[in-house]
Amino acid sequence: MTYLYIFLGGGLGSLARFGVGKGVGVLMQTNFPLGTLLSNILACAILALLVVGVNPQNEETSWVQPLLIVGFCGGFSTFSTFSNETFQLLDQGNTFFAILNILISVAVGIGLIFLIRSRA
Repeated sequence: MTYLYIFLGGGLGSLARFGVGKGVGVLMQTNFPLGTLLSNILACAILALLVVGVNPQNEETSWVQPLLIVGFCGGFSTFSTFSNETFQLLDQGNTFFAILNILISVAVGIGLIFLIRSRA
């Protein structure tokens, strides 16, 4: 059953990431990969909230880890797209945006997890 939860969560997370990317693209025309950044930041926040809020030892919530934490958050966040978009920025000569993307993605992602987990 664990594999099914991961499969379903990953699919839903990937669809959510695609939707966020398309939605941001419709709302804002920019060279900066804002859709991927937003997806990754939201995935970090959701993951931290779940890790803090759900006891993995509780049998009633044992589905949360594979479905939401591994599956959904794993599908919703994307390191490969982040890496590719950062490379594209560098390849196009947008070094400032590439460095900004790296710094914001890492600092905000880790910072959110730190803030949420330290307040629990």
